[in-house]
Amino acid sequence: MLAVRKGAAPGLDTEPVSAPELHFLGHSTVRVELAGRTVLTDPLLTATVGPLRRVVPPPAASAWAGVDLVLLSHLHGDHLHLPSLRLLGDVRIVVPRGAGPWLRDKGFAHVEELAPGETLRDGDLTITGVHARHSGHRWGPRLEHGPQTRAMGHLLSAAGRTVYSSGDTDLFDSMTFLGDLGIDVALLPVWGWGPNLGSGRLDHGHLDPHRAAEAVARLRPRIAVPVHWGTFAVRGIRLLPRMRRALVEPPRVFAAEVAARGLGTTVIHIEPGTRVPLPVGAR
Repeated sequence: MLAVRKGAAPGLDTEPVSAPELHFLGHSTVRVELAGRTVLTDPLLTATVGPLRRVVPPPAASAWAGVDLVLLSHLHGDHLHLPSLRLLGDVRIVVPRGAGPWLRDKGFAHVEELAPGETLRDGDLTITGVHARHSGHRWGPRLEHGPQTRAMGHLLSAAGRTVYSSGDTDLFDSMTFLGDLGIDVALLPVWGWGPNLGSGRLDHGHLDPHRAAEAVARLRPRIAVPVHWGTFAVRGIRLLPRMRRALVEPPRVFAAEVAARGLGTTVIHIEPGTRVPLPVGAR
């Protein structure tokens, strides 16, 4: 039984699904337990990332204990974070195709590559790489030095259930095709961090709450969980009123937009560091 469903629109179809166990650890980091495997998406586990400071408590070490597989969506430092990866020890890491040699040079032994359209298996769990509309360069879209690959998302599938982890992305046409495949849970970014946190707009390659609602319209998941919000800010600027609002409002605006559009998706809005209270049982 679902204990908390913040932002869920009234009257939507909330019949239970046979769900994975999900914990939102902050930013784009989600612990996904499915088919006897434990997966961590874009692990960002420390109190700081360059000039950014975590504004919620860092996850305890137990939050990443027993991880079998790490999925990295792209090379930006808030998604491929070397200090966080080192905390995980000797774990299987999946990177966008072309980034393997660079990450191995950093001392990581068990690195595999995946591209959109390719699949790999970990036990009974199938991981499929999918398109994302975002810069894949390590240092952002305006620089030419350093490693560069395609940004991507991932479908995690087992036992007839699918979780979509989009990574950073903007809207793209083939989202509708992904929706045709059938998605139980979509992990969708709804905001950013740092200087753009309180500006009211995001750079290209990101979803704001309104574009994330359009992504829901295209993907048609049964459940959407907003991520990439409320976790990091530049020291000091979070004291400004607009910055404080930007740390809490995006998932609420997203849930309201999904409800206003009458989309058949339940939005589960939970705070960073919290278990996602998914329905339990057969669909």
